[in-house]
Amino acid sequence: MELEGILASENTSLRCFVWLIVRDGCLQKKLKEKGSATLFKGNYLFVETYLGYAPPNSDRREGVLRRKRLDYLDCVAQYYDIQDIERTDEEINMLRQIAVDCPRTVPDVSFFQQAQVQKSLERILYIWAIRHPASGYVQGINDLATPFLVVFLSEHVEGSIDNWMMSDLPSEKISGIEADCYWCLSKLLDGMQDHYTFAQPGIQRLVFKLKELVRRIDEPVSTHMEEQGLEFLQFAFRWFNCLLIREIPFHLVTRLWDTYLAEGDALPDFLVYIAASFLLTWSDNLLKLDFQEMVMFLQHLPTHNWSHSELEMVLSRAYMWHAMFNSSPSHLAS
Repeated sequence: MELEGILASENTSLRCFVWLIVRDGCLQKKLKEKGSATLFKGNYLFVETYLGYAPPNSDRREGVLRRKRLDYLDCVAQYYDIQDIERTDEEINMLRQIAVDCPRTVPDVSFFQQAQVQKSLERILYIWAIRHPASGYVQGINDLATPFLVVFLSEHVEGSIDNWMMSDLPSEKISGIEADCYWCLSKLLDGMQDHYTFAQPGIQRLVFKLKELVRRIDEPVSTHMEEQGLEFLQFAFRWFNCLLIREIPFHLVTRLWDTYLAEGDALPDFLVYIAASFLLTWSDNLLKLDFQEMVMFLQHLPTHNWSHSELEMVLSRAYMWHAMFNSSPSHLAS
């Protein structure tokens, strides 16, 4: 069967299996060129298997998922469903910050304004923070949980996300969805732990590489930004911290995350190329702006009317530049 036919197949296990085979082979290039918009969106099995949360062997999958979900519920009972008197001051402050951030998460999508959705996010984020004391909770991680929540919930609800109601689901379903989100978020962040530890050195490193890459690709823009005194940290820190989720319409996020999952452990490196492509989408605009105007423009980028075609252009350029420069990375060396 042709690759395109397999990716369009209703056989979820087949699609997931083929992806696992080709991810490190020569077909990966073809897969990226074709796009994988159908893989992440609404395909919980692909996400679980690809991230390594669930084994590809169907005979083992149910047992592993059951054990993982029970582990998550045990953590909720041990760390979340307790009185504040049993928490440290640091844990209390962390939980309060999470409670403040959850209502701010994807504010333009009504689904995320439901109290039950925010409570689920709060539990996921708090348990993750408790179990990762080297970083704890960092603002921005709340955004990273949202694509997983949408994918896993889409297996149990129908229609547009604007019409989804978390309260329509039984509590055991919600607990399972939360657990799956928690474990997949953990798997994703395992490859970028230093993005969220003290001083966030991983993000600092990516911002430096982005600056050097932009200088190499588009020297006029790089020079103009430098002459105006605009530091890349002033806008790119948020991009890397939230993996660009806040910069594009939410309905495009699942397509973006197809690419993230396809990159696997190489994602932090490839993020630099995506950010460069994203920034230089507006190279002509930037050359006409002074410092203050650039700051305002980059904080409120005109992406609200974007469709998949604009995002595909960003990703295509990123792949092209990655092929051109990644084999000779001396220009990105510190």
